[in-house]
Amino acid sequence: MRGEKTLLIDAGCGDKMDAKNADIYGLDRRFNLDNALAEAGISPADIDIVLASHLHFDHVGGFTTRSGEGQLVPRFPRASYVAHRGEWEDATHPHERNRASYLAENFIPLKTAGVLALVEDDAVIMPGVRYRRSGGHTRHHQVVMIESGGQTAVFAADMYPTAVHVPDPWVMGYDLYPMDTLAFKRAFAREAIEREYLVFFEHDPTMAAGVFREENGRRSVERVL
Repeated sequence: MRGEKTLLIDAGCGDKMDAKNADIYGLDRRFNLDNALAEAGISPADIDIVLASHLHFDHVGGFTTRSGEGQLVPRFPRASYVAHRGEWEDATHPHERNRASYLAENFIPLKTAGVLALVEDDAVIMPGVRYRRSGGHTRHHQVVMIESGGQTAVFAADMYPTAVHVPDPWVMGYDLYPMDTLAFKRAFAREAIEREYLVFFEHDPTMAAGVFREENGRRSVERVL
């Protein structure tokens, strides 16, 4: 989003993954983050802040890249990077259940370069943009609340990875704390419907964003993007 500063939330898998793992995860590299930025008229050097919903590789793999000398460096040369402090602690002290999702190459170079800021729940990232803790997917997973002109958009990350996940019980098998996911969704969905939030679906291949609707107890998404 663009305002006083240009903010990027998450950055996909990036381009560091080897061919074997890219094939395992079914990555389609024909359209990547550079293509998306170019379509928006933005270059990596235009980004002021890069914000992580959480530190799984499919969300922050694009935070770093390899230099011509093969060194891992921040991908956005002018940007400061922001992550949740508790998420950082979990990512840097992984266990058997989450180790495959937290790849140090995606975030340790940011701290080494001195461009990483760690913040707490409800942190204001820039005017009109703040963290809101959801938990569930990871212990400190955050959704991002974006407020402007009396309207609210929500970058839901892995709370609502696709529009199909709008029903409360539709919880991903990847969620480490599924009952926390369910509790958050129960409360958030009522709020989103009543206030007509524009919700962005990070993993949906066909719908970028929509508004939750409910009629006769049946919930749906009205496509906006």
